[in-house]
Order: sequence, then C-alpha cells, then structure tokens
Amino acid sequence: MFEKHIFDRHLKKLDDISPCGYVAALHIRYTSPVMSVHTFNQDWIDHYTRNGYALRDPTVAWGFSTTGYIRWSDSGFQDPFGIFQEAAQYGLKYGVTFAKGEVSSRTIASIARDDREFTDEEILAAEPHVDVIHEMTEPPTELTKAQREALRCIAAGDRYAAAAAKLGISESAFKARLNSVRERLMARTTAEAIQRAKDYRLM
Repeated sequence: MFEKHIFDRHLKKLDDISPCGYVAALHIRYTSPVMSVHTFNQDWIDHYTRNGYALRDPTVAWGFSTTGYIRWSDSGFQDPFGIFQEAAQYGLKYGVTFAKGEVSSRTIASIARDDREFTDEEILAAEPHVDVIHEMTEPPTELTKAQREALRCIAAGDRYAAAAAKLGISESAFKARLNSVRERLMARTTAEAIQRAKDYRLM
C-alpha cells in the first residue's frame, strides 16, 4: 500500500538537502513517468517544458545509460545543447543526478543548489531518499478482481449507481473499490487509474 505521509517525509528530507530543490521522474515507462515531483524554480520548469528540453536533457540521456549518481560538473557529463548553462540562470548552478531501477522502469532524480558543489556526504545522505521514493512508487503487477471489475465498469461508461447494481454491491462499496484502485495505482482520478491499468496491462 502506498503511504503518502511516508512518501512525503522522504521528499521533505530530499528538499532539506537541496537548497534549490529537486525533481524526480519516477518509473519512466513508454517515455512517461508514473509520477513526477519537483520543487525546482517554477519559472525554470515552465521554460524547460515550453522548449521541450526533456528530449535533449543531459540528465535524461545519462540516466538511461547507467545507474548511480553523477555531479553535473563531472567531465564525463555531456551537455551539447547548453541546458545546464540555462538552468544556472534560474539558480540551478550545481547539481547531482541519480538514476535508479531497471531501464524499463527507470527513476531519474536531480537535486540542485546555487552556492557550491554538493559534498560527498550530502550526496550519500540524499541517495537513500531517492531509493525509497523509487521503491514506494513501483507500479503494481496485479489488481484484485474487484478492482478490475470496478475499473472496467467505468471504462465501459457505467455511472456509479449502474455499476454498483451490475456488480451486486452498494454504491458506497463501489466508490470504495474505486478509491482503493486509485491508491493502488497512485492515480489522482479514476480516468488516470484506468489509463495506468491499461498501460500496465492490468485490465
């Protein structure tokens, strides 16, 4: 069971280590993450998104080629499009990127600061929190029969009352099933849960 308060606690610890915030794309599958979280400067996030930098981001290229961590200043870190230089203009001058998990479900996270390089001790303090948020957001391999039935009813266009009647349960019980499957799939809406269930071939 995904426990949001524990997840948030690890994000807070990561944020405490990173004066200019963090960004994490969790379990990237089919080019999209299961979840993404960040506390980077919103102006930078907007600029990054508008310009489609995810396709040229050196942290993404590195993150899919290896696992572990690397400082942005590392001589082996290639940035042919100068994205780090642009990020520095938004206060993200020094950073570290972490890559975790199988390449088919990779988590890539970065922390940043504007005053100096991260020390080895700070990097080693941050890494366990990246490990935990990666592990906590591992997509499920199966749903219960009740959860699958509830999603299929909504995907077929049934309203709550009709779906509950079809399954022989109360409407409140049906809503509880949908709530449980949203939590299981870490989805904010039922529509998002349906899409994720399809993506993971759970329906």
